[in-house]
Amino acid sequence: MSDGLPIAPTITIRAEPSRADPDSLKFAVSRIVHPGGPFLFAKADRDCGSPLVERLFAISGLATVLVAENVVTITKEATASWSDLKAPVAAAIRSQLLTPVPAIVDLPRGGASKPRTDAEVRVAVQSLLDTQVNRAVGGHGGKISIVDYRDGDLLIAMSGGCQGCAASQVTLRRGLEVMVRRVAPEVANIVDTTDHAAGKRPFYERTGTASD
Repeated sequence: MSDGLPIAPTITIRAEPSRADPDSLKFAVSRIVHPGGPFLFAKADRDCGSPLVERLFAISGLATVLVAENVVTITKEATASWSDLKAPVAAAIRSQLLTPVPAIVDLPRGGASKPRTDAEVRVAVQSLLDTQVNRAVGGHGGKISIVDYRDGDLLIAMSGGCQGCAASQVTLRRGLEVMVRRVAPEVANIVDTTDHAAGKRPFYERTGTASD
């Protein structure tokens, strides 16, 4: 009997480890954490005003927090242990969702705090590559790396199955470019420095049975 009090909704959270990065763990939640994304936060953003981010970074050992719809991806510091972090992280997510307060407060970068340095932008983009992008393209034997970032220009290189792949520009423009600009709006241009002509045959060709 609830005595007229609202019954709290059931929220289930499933932790899914990453084969590519043992320091990364994905928490899949049974309801939307925050619409849209990905929204990436580093430890420097712990006082950004977003309630969930502040709850999570109050837990010692976390390096980055990435929120996208119903998934929260956590990257821990190398010295921290998932056995100590899983329960507190899940509890923080659940506690936040049981409040009426939005998990993330969307503030324009320019109005929230001082502008980020090139080094800070590079860290944000690298975290995105490590936790999301390269796990996806890695399934095709590919990898995307940062060559340099300066004055709003992000220089990247594609290797493995991405180098020479006919779909590489689709991956760049419709995938990477959209995600990078969400976590790093400071990036004005993304420049592909890859020598695609020197790449091996792409993944979808290598799966064929034709002999060389």
